[in-house]
Amino acid sequence: MSRTVIKQEDLIQSVADALQFISYYHPVDFIRGMREAWEKEESPAAKAALTQVLVNSRMCAIGKRPICQDTGIVIAFVEVGMDVQWEADLSVDEMINEGVRRAYAFEDNVLRASVLADPDGARSNTQDNTPAVIHYKVVPGNRVSVEVAAKGGGSEAKAKFAMLNPSDSIVDWVLSVVPTMGAGWCPPGLLGVGIGGTPEKAMLLAKESMMDPIDIHALQTRGAANHLEELRLELFEKVNALGIGAQGLGGLTTVLDVKIREYPTHAANKPVAVIPNCSATRHVHFSLDGSGPAHFEAPDLSEWPDIEFDLGADVKRVNLDTLTPAEVATWQSGDTLLLSGKLLTGRDAAHKKLVDLIEQGKPLPVDFTNRMIYYVGPVDPVKGEVIGPAGPTTATRMDKFTRAMLEKTGLIGMVGKAERGAAAIDAIRDARAAYMIAVGGAAYLVAKAITKSTVIAFPELGMEAIHEFEVKDMPVTVAVDATGASVHREGPKIWSAKIAERIDAVSV
Repeated sequence: MSRTVIKQEDLIQSVADALQFISYYHPVDFIRGMREAWEKEESPAAKAALTQVLVNSRMCAIGKRPICQDTGIVIAFVEVGMDVQWEADLSVDEMINEGVRRAYAFEDNVLRASVLADPDGARSNTQDNTPAVIHYKVVPGNRVSVEVAAKGGGSEAKAKFAMLNPSDSIVDWVLSVVPTMGAGWCPPGLLGVGIGGTPEKAMLLAKESMMDPIDIHALQTRGAANHLEELRLELFEKVNALGIGAQGLGGLTTVLDVKIREYPTHAANKPVAVIPNCSATRHVHFSLDGSGPAHFEAPDLSEWPDIEFDLGADVKRVNLDTLTPAEVATWQSGDTLLLSGKLLTGRDAAHKKLVDLIEQGKPLPVDFTNRMIYYVGPVDPVKGEVIGPAGPTTATRMDKFTRAMLEKTGLIGMVGKAERGAAAIDAIRDARAAYMIAVGGAAYLVAKAITKSTVIAFPELGMEAIHEFEVKDMPVTVAVDATGASVHREGPKIWSAKIAERIDAVSV
């Protein structure tokens, strides 16, 4: 076999183009899976969430802007043919990272830099989303094959691993850990499962499996041909039977597929890993053969359902500029609100600074009296935008700050994504406050409700600085009301019971 010469610029530009491509195009198999889930969903809350995700996805495909404000940490699976020759001054790692740098700084579609150096220390932003996490295989052949993914932090945070005993049930373990993931991984999405090898190999297998196309319904039609396919089908049915549903609101679809890879392991061990992929699933494959950079074909817009986002007649309009604790106390868990007025932002780093100031008895840089805060780290604006995609981040990370913020600052409400933990719910109830959710995976749609954005505190934190947004008709759902009632506790209970009734009826 003749040697192939791969030029440095071809790999760099291919990585950059791939990352731009996946920032605004969902994989077509994923859109088909989401569309099918939307068509069959019976839970009104889950259907509304799926509608927002699909509308957002189509808007991003047309507008070429990020699906999610968390444009991810870059993961690359690279297979280098043994007959490849490089025409390059940089190492392959350096070429890939230069592609990442170029993609995230592209002026027509700037992507959010989320990677922090010194993770247990200063946690300083690298400013260009490098370095990527890169995995290599050296294989026969004369090509370079690359699978590029951008993995959001919310779903990565829910990864699970266990060293099971050889006789332990994988199904039982997965069904025990999926409910503990909550909704911070923005279901529905995929579950990647890795079995065997060693601990680090199992985790890698789980991550690799999520790059495979969604094909569970084809598998259901033809039937399982081996144990792993049987396991996939069983987990797909039983995870969906948990009733977690879109955004954890309760519904028929929690996962669009379950992917599994395995590797031989030691006789004493059964390593098992589960990693979820969220509703902002982003990955693409390309191959270099020496003829130039990769080309990416835009998907046909007809793959997306042409639907409108309609909140219905029961929506409540809220003026944030005149909001009072008494009004907040009237909201009930499950209510749909349209927020208009001035909305503060802040997430982990800002909350840490605020609580430190409170504990030191120092003045705060912002007056939170009768205000709401939105847990978000937005993408920078381009082309005259007020702000880039600005979807919510996982609220549970702010749980440890919630009581201090509610009791010491005058704050009366919060907006984020996913459930709150018991301590945060208790604090919300005690303060007669409220927590609302915006839909994760609908960042561009949410950003369209923001009419003005001003950084008002901690500018050194970059995307984690405190902004003041002016919003017009920003859609949210009350997830925890002033009594402590939570949709994320009640919704899945209701839908898991309904699904169980249907399964019992069929089996009779």
